[in-house]
Order: sequence, then structure tokens, then C-alpha cells
Amino acid sequence: MTASRTARERVRAELTREITDIARRQLATEGAGGLSLRAVAREMGMVSSAIYRYFPSRDDLLTALIIDGYNALGEAVERGEAAVSREDHLGRWLAACHAVREWGVTHPHEYALIYGSPVPGYQAPQDTVEARIRDVAVLGRLMSDAWQAGAVRAPDEEAPRELEPDVTGFRELMPGVPDNVIWRALTAWTTLYGWVNFEVFGQFNNTIEDRRGAFGHSMRVTAGTIGLAQ
Repeated sequence: MTASRTARERVRAELTREITDIARRQLATEGAGGLSLRAVAREMGMVSSAIYRYFPSRDDLLTALIIDGYNALGEAVERGEAAVSREDHLGRWLAACHAVREWGVTHPHEYALIYGSPVPGYQAPQDTVEARIRDVAVLGRLMSDAWQAGAVRAPDEEAPRELEPDVTGFRELMPGVPDNVIWRALTAWTTLYGWVNFEVFGQFNNTIEDRRGAFGHSMRVTAGTIGLAQ
């Protein structure tokens, strides 16, 4: 009975993976708004009613793709940043930034799903949160390590008191880091993802040729915004 159950679980896992692989290809041709369970079922040679045993709705399939995307990006950032010496905080920042960019430009349709325009009618459930913060958790640990090591210059400006409620969640990502440095880090992060968005969505076409080199320079400039020692 155990062996039979294991075999069923294995078949289910393989079919689930096949469904999500086909759905990812659909993202490239139809976009997230055009994702269709019936179209996926047709490509698999499966009756449309059968696919609902794996994903009861289009939103359930979208959620699975979003979680997969966040996890893939998070894993890439974790792997890239972990390859650098813990004492090299600037190197860790640059490695994490390049990992975000390289994953985004290599997987543009998946990147668009998680960082592009919201899908009409779709509301991401709480299930996505854990995967969603994997990449920024790396950046948060880096900031905490750099601050504790004295590798970050404290900015002159004070953190805006009226914005204190908005920084609360970020304190958990960057324990021990003062609020004015947290705001600098948030500015850097939005620069990072803003750059990648511009590149993935074609805003640099016919303007910047050496995009990797320009990105690396921009991220070094942004490290200065954070206060990381160069």
C-alpha cells in the first residue's frame, strides 16, 4: 500500500511539474492574463476536467508559478551572494545585484510575472510571502552584517519620524540597523529592481549597449548611497 501511494505521489508530482512547465511557456506567448487551464490541458492531451484535480482554478496555477519564480530568484541570489567572503560586504552586494539581474534577463517572462504589472483580478495569497522575501532577506542580512562590522558609514540625515510606521517590517529584515540606514538600503534596493525592470522591459533598447557593465557601475554607485565602504 505504501509503495502504491508513493507511486501515485510520484506521478502526481511529475504531472504537476509538466503543467507548470507548459504554463511557463504560455506566459511567454500569452502573458499572465492569458494563462488558461484549458489550453494547458489541450497541450497535455488531458481532458479539461482532469487538470482541475491539480489546480482548481487559474489563480491556483498562477500562485504556483509565482512561488516558483520567487524561489528560483531567491535561490539564485542566495547562491551568488554566498560565493563571496563574508567580510567582503561590497562584493556580497555586487554579487547579489548581479544575481538578480542575470536571473531577470534570463527568465524575462517569469520576472514579469513577479515584478511586472499586476494580473487583473488576481490577488496573491499569503502562501507567496515566504518565497517572496528570499531575495531581499539576503540583502537584509548583508546590511546587518555590514553595519555590525562597521563597513557602513552612517548618513547625516535623520530618518523621517512621520515614516516610522512604514519602516517597522524592514527592521525585521535588517536587525540592528538604524532607521536612517534602512531608508538608504531601501533606496538602493529600488534602484536595483528598477534597473532590472528597465532592462527586462526594453527601456534600454537602442540606448545602453554594455548593459552588464553599466549595471555593475550603477550598483557600485548605489553602494555608495548605502554607505558601503568602496
